[in-house]
Amino acid sequence: MAKVKITGHASGSGVITVTAPNTSTDRTITLPDSTATIATTAATDALTTRVNGASGKKNLIINGAMQVAQRGASKSGYTAGGYHTCDRWIHDKAAATGTFTMTQEADAPVGFKNSLKVNCTTVGSSGSYNAIQTRLESQDTAHLAYGTSSAKAVTLSFWVKVSQTGNQQMNLIHHADAGSRQISFVYTINQANTWEKKTVTFPGDTARVGDDDTTVGFYLEWFLSSYSGRTGSAVLTSWGSYTNAARFEGATISIGDSTSDTWQITGVQLEEGSVATEFEGRSYGEELTLCERYYETSMTHGDLSQYQGQQPVPGLASATYGATASSAGGRQFRTWKRATPTVTIYHQDGTSGGVYLIHNAAKITGVSASHINQNGFLFVTKSSGFNSGYYYYYGITVDAEL
Repeated sequence: MAKVKITGHASGSGVITVTAPNTSTDRTITLPDSTATIATTAATDALTTRVNGASGKKNLIINGAMQVAQRGASKSGYTAGGYHTCDRWIHDKAAATGTFTMTQEADAPVGFKNSLKVNCTTVGSSGSYNAIQTRLESQDTAHLAYGTSSAKAVTLSFWVKVSQTGNQQMNLIHHADAGSRQISFVYTINQANTWEKKTVTFPGDTARVGDDDTTVGFYLEWFLSSYSGRTGSAVLTSWGSYTNAARFEGATISIGDSTSDTWQITGVQLEEGSVATEFEGRSYGEELTLCERYYETSMTHGDLSQYQGQQPVPGLASATYGATASSAGGRQFRTWKRATPTVTIYHQDGTSGGVYLIHNAAKITGVSASHINQNGFLFVTKSSGFNSGYYYYYGITVDAEL
């Protein structure tokens, strides 16, 4: 087999010579000084690759392939915004902006298994906004050097499937203590109910220094509809001050005006640099651990019945916590949380604030977690009602979402 010989170095002329296997002549690849693309000088040559600007995992998006859905694969009939199915993906909406069903679908383009889908089931009559978002910690975007002359570009790629044709708008919102900034991308849906891949490169924001902590750094939002308040300003195709009036201005498609409206997304990747590379797939276990930094549950769709007898918690003597409260043992979380979380205790029938007494199947209600930190909690407590020497068990949800 012929060999590829590379000679030269990056200093001096900056030219590296490659002897191709199928030719006796040399081909020259010129390395650019400030971009991430390597291409041959000949227009007919097809060599293009990517040199990642940062080592390690390149995709800044968690659960971009919609693999993990700890809250369940389907949520129907909701009007309030929130995290409903696929982890790290929130439906940010006004309560009156229609009723929706959200599902984790086994429908995706080649190379993917799942997608997130929203379907309008009752048309909205009022309200102001309707968007799908994912949110990134500021410490995970600090390496982009925003607010400096060295601010780095990022490239977004995603697959989308929509029941209508026309234009939709996606916004990248950079949050910082000194004020939020925004840049937008208007993309076209060319064919209804068909998977289409979209890519865009956003330049670095040189004007606003980002935070470097566990607070939100980026919102990535795909705006679906707006009855009022999110139009009236020009589309921000370059970085500018965040404004509600520019979040939906470039769209001609509105998801939520008809019960036939559907919208799906998967394969979301945000990476440093100006070239969209192949999607970085992670194992389910890796993705689950990343998701659990923000949300963890011991339950399956609000039902603990299949876990009866799992992780029994010993009842402790009365008044072991505080002057009058009685308590049962706490738990350590599987994954260290982003911040001190909200912990909800569940009885095996799905009732919040309840625990199950194994001795006689009694249901004790009115309990809560106490002494909570990012790694777990010490006690499940109430004013009285736990009996020393007996075993209890319960389920938990642990929420530290951005």
